[in-house]
Amino acid sequence: MDPFDAGAGGILRQPKAVWATAGASVVAFMGIGLVDPILPSIAKGLDASAGQVSLLFTSYFLITALAMLVTGFVSSRIGGRKTLLLGLAFVVVFAGLAGTSDTVGQLVGYRAGWGLGNALFVSTALAVIVGAAAGGSAAAILLYESALGLGMACGPLLGALLGDASWRYPFFGTAFLMAIGFLCITVFLKEQPKPARKTSLLDPIRALGHGGLASAAVSAFFYNYTFFTVLAFTPFVLNMTPYKSGAVFFAWGVLLAVFSVLVAPRMQQRFGSLKVLGGSLVLLAADVLVLGYGNHTTAIVCTILSGAFIGVNNTVYTELALGVSDAPRPVASAGYNFVRWFAAAAAPYFAPKIEEWTDIHIPFVVAAVTAVLGAVVVLVRRRALTHEAEELETGHATEDSVTVFAN
Repeated sequence: MDPFDAGAGGILRQPKAVWATAGASVVAFMGIGLVDPILPSIAKGLDASAGQVSLLFTSYFLITALAMLVTGFVSSRIGGRKTLLLGLAFVVVFAGLAGTSDTVGQLVGYRAGWGLGNALFVSTALAVIVGAAAGGSAAAILLYESALGLGMACGPLLGALLGDASWRYPFFGTAFLMAIGFLCITVFLKEQPKPARKTSLLDPIRALGHGGLASAAVSAFFYNYTFFTVLAFTPFVLNMTPYKSGAVFFAWGVLLAVFSVLVAPRMQQRFGSLKVLGGSLVLLAADVLVLGYGNHTTAIVCTILSGAFIGVNNTVYTELALGVSDAPRPVASAGYNFVRWFAAAAAPYFAPKIEEWTDIHIPFVVAAVTAVLGAVVVLVRRRALTHEAEELETGHATEDSVTVFAN
């Protein structure tokens, strides 16, 4: 059945609960790239360095990584609906407080609280959408992936539009939109059955004992360092107005969404998952290297183009992580994300430091090296990853195969 079919069970004919959760998911994913266009404005407004402002990403993703050990524990005990509402409440409070910050330290701290709320919400949203959707999971997952892509594309755009007046407004805007999401989920989403088995705090760590899952996580760790060097450090290199920077990262997000949802699955069917992933990582390495050494126009083009490679990588990595081991998918996903999000926290911190110690080109050299290391792990550990790769090549990927931010 075509998931785009407007008939019963199609993506356009879903219950209000699904639309409410998907709408809140768009805003949740917007929060990841929201600060990109306004990083220079925040630095100027709070008299902070690029390294200090980049800690907005570090605190956010460090807490997100640690929260991966907690989200399954919480949702398996209080249920999906309450977990979503708890996460949304955290985001509303801490995003609003972020807009009131007088120092960069306060802003970094509030961003950490925001990361905890986002982790609770995002880790639960997919399961809730699939459980509440009509007509099976295909349309529900496509709707979730579309929400992710739309959020990643529109986050920088919203940040630019509101941030042009004041760097504080994007934070207030996010709090307002998430408050609307909170009300919609409260009204339209009924509580779903709790899992038969409660998840322990150590289950995700135990799942990493599987060689294939550990290999996917380590490779994704290196890749995510590259990804978040582009996302968190490039705005300082481009040094553009919020509007122009927002436009660049909007185009980047559009490519990410298109290649994640539409292009990656077709490439996997034709060439196989591991070949696609390895090739995309090498191309991403070349792209960020040219970005670091090219002129301003070249840097803009390479920043946008990186969205295509990132979109492909996001899809393949998560499908591998969810299918390569025999652990329950939420547990496998939590273990995988626990490892890779540490790189998302590290890159925004180390990239400005590396620039201070060397020059502006070297952070991109390091990012290119980490992308290649990700490809090397895939090559060396291909036997451990082959089982899932074969399933993907024959079109039997699991129904829970979604983009990199899922769970």
